[in-house]
Order: sequence, then C-alpha cells, then structure tokens
Amino acid sequence: MKYFILSIVFLFLAWGSFAQQEGINYDESKVPVFTPTDPLTFNDGKKVTTVKQWENQRRVEILEFFASQVFGRTPKDKISVTYETVSENPNFMSGMATCKQVKFVFANGNQKIEALLLLVLPNQTKGKVPVFVAYNFNGNHSTFADPTIEYSSSFARLAASGHADWERGNQSTRWCFDQVIERGYGIATMFYQDIYSDRPGMEEQSIVSLFPGYQSGQKAPDQWQALGAWAWGTSRIADYLQTQKRVDMNKIITMGHSRHGKAALWAGAQDKRFKIVIANESGCGGAAMSKRVFGETVARITSSFPHWFCPAFNLYANNETNLPFDQHELIALMSPRKVYIASAVEDQWADPKGEFLSGFYAGPAFELYGLKGLGTNVHPPLHQPIMNDVGYHIREGVHDVTEYDWKCFMDFADMHFGIPK
Repeated sequence: MKYFILSIVFLFLAWGSFAQQEGINYDESKVPVFTPTDPLTFNDGKKVTTVKQWENQRRVEILEFFASQVFGRTPKDKISVTYETVSENPNFMSGMATCKQVKFVFANGNQKIEALLLLVLPNQTKGKVPVFVAYNFNGNHSTFADPTIEYSSSFARLAASGHADWERGNQSTRWCFDQVIERGYGIATMFYQDIYSDRPGMEEQSIVSLFPGYQSGQKAPDQWQALGAWAWGTSRIADYLQTQKRVDMNKIITMGHSRHGKAALWAGAQDKRFKIVIANESGCGGAAMSKRVFGETVARITSSFPHWFCPAFNLYANNETNLPFDQHELIALMSPRKVYIASAVEDQWADPKGEFLSGFYAGPAFELYGLKGLGTNVHPPLHQPIMNDVGYHIREGVHDVTEYDWKCFMDFADMHFGIPK
C-alpha cells in the first residue's frame, strides 16, 4: 500500500493541470524558427537516392540516434518466454468473439516476470484475422466489464484493484470492442505495467532486470528504460500471435495512446512485422516535433518521468535546438509500411500541430517508394482525416481514445489491407 500511495502522489504531481503548467508555451507565435532535418540526408550531408541506401544505411543512422539518444538500446540478448493459456471462452460477448487469456512468463533462470495477455478475436470472420496490438492503462479487466477477465499479478502487486478509477470496465469506452469485433478485427491487449512498472526506481520488478549486464542503480547514457521495455513487450505479443492460426501476421497493427503511442512508434520502428503503426496523441517523445517547444517539452517530460527515456535524452532538456534529429524521422522509420497519427483539439499539451507536421516532414521517406505522405503542410480541419500511406486526423475533445478514433483507425486499416466495408 505504501508504494501504491507514493505512485499516486507521483503521478498527480507529474501531470498536474496541463492547461496551467508554468512556463509551457501554447502560443504559436512563440514557436522557435527552425529548419526540419531531411530524413533522406545522410549524416555526412549526402543524399539518399535509392531504396537500398535508405534500408541499408540511412535507416540505420536514424535508428542509432533514437537508440543512443532517446529510447535507449534494446538488448540483443534473448530471454526465455513461455506461454500458459489461463482460459479460453468461445462465447465471449454473447458469442460474437472468442476470448483467450494467456500468461507470459519471462525468465532468466534466477528471476521471472509474469504478464497477462487478453486476446479477443471475432467469431464471424472467416479465415485469418487482422489484430490490433495495444497496451491498456488500468489492467485487462478495465477494458471490458466482464467478470471472467482476470487481474495480472503485477496489477495485484500494485494494490490497484481497490482504486476507484481502476474498477472493472472503467476504461471500456477507450476500447470499443463491439465496433472492432463487428468490423472483423481482433484486439490483443496487456496491462503495460506487467512489463515495466510506471514509476521511478522499479527496474528490479521489470523485464529490464532479466537481461545480462543489468546492474541495479547503474545506468549508462543509452540504457533503455520504460519506453524501450514497453516497445520490447509489444514485439513479444507479436511473437505469441505468430503461434495463433487464426491471426493474420500480414495484417498486424500496433496502436498506442499517449505514452503508449510513444512506445508503439518505437516498437514499429524496430519491428517490421507491424504493418500499420498508430500513435494517438503521443506528444513529446512520440509524434510531436520537439524543436517546436510547444506544450510538453523535453525538460518537462524528462523531469516528470525520468524512468521513461534513456539518460542521454536529458541532454536536450531546454536544449531542443541541438537535437540532430526530430520526431518526424521516427515516423519516417515506418516507411514503406503505413503510419497513422491522431490528435485532439483540446490536447494542446501533446501539440497537435507538431504531431501533424511530423507526419508531413516524414513524407520523403515514403515518396522514395512511390508512396504518398500527408501531401500538405496545412493542418486539416476537425474530423476531416487524411488517409494516404501516412494518415492523420484531429478531432474535437480531450486527451483520450474515442469511438471516432477507432473508426478512423479501422478505416485506414481497411484501405491498406484491402478489406471491403
């Protein structure tokens, strides 16, 4: 209970009231003037002219920047992962879907970490099923008000089951299971804190402690932390989906909201199995361009959440001008796969215009393949999505995931997967 109370106090202090954050810029006229870096220009100033150069050289340069300066290096070592089916219900949602709960056990011989996957697949779909892979914030049981959905061991350890905000089904509006299942998509979701507890000093209870070379209390500048771990966990969900005959691995989507959107982008950048990558209101360190210094900044995010990024990212706090890259090049790493960015007009903390511009400035990496980026640097009106190989929408409302967002995500996926409406 002591740690639970401390975590709530920490999160309250960190987030505060976004609209009244001292020293935060919401004035477009105060955005610094800067020239966005070109995704197709090598570090030595030469230009990328071929797909081969992009895939074998330039893409590697950009990945190296984000690994060494932003998210930390994902270990190349492999640790043991085993699966245990906890339950399987073929009559979930009144027979509309099959629900499977699977315990993941990550181990290194001395220590183990457990995580619980909730996989829901539509029963009416013939053949293989496209699947959205996404973390949830409050436990699998929060996504759907069904008493058979179990708590994970880490959820119980956080003593969060008694928290009024984390009751069963309390975030069901963010998941829209009915609409997703009716459209023929599946959902694979996991409580993100099963992978890395979301507060400082929790490395010992996270998967990072299982890897060779881990030393408690010691961090190299490029040491991965929570966002790197969550991205790694996203790929481990994809590993499991590969074992499922009903899942179409050619139609796997990773979607993340807020901090999960940052992790989804980093997962998609590293793991090409994700054919579509969706970042919903991912803000600073996600889709929003850091050099705009609008809304949440590098200084604010690294001080509020010191356990998210690698220590080297602190070098750019109040120093965004010296970033040798920006977040549009993270978007470019998805090319030639598809990427979708979503914003909300009242979520100025996440810098909707900066999120949109990242999609726009990533365009050359898609055009290299004959694909189409956003095609305009003019921010679109509310509820008028752009759906090319890079997609974007801004909707009314606040920092959230809504039915409108899901509709756009599925429309985008339908278009690229050739699924008739």
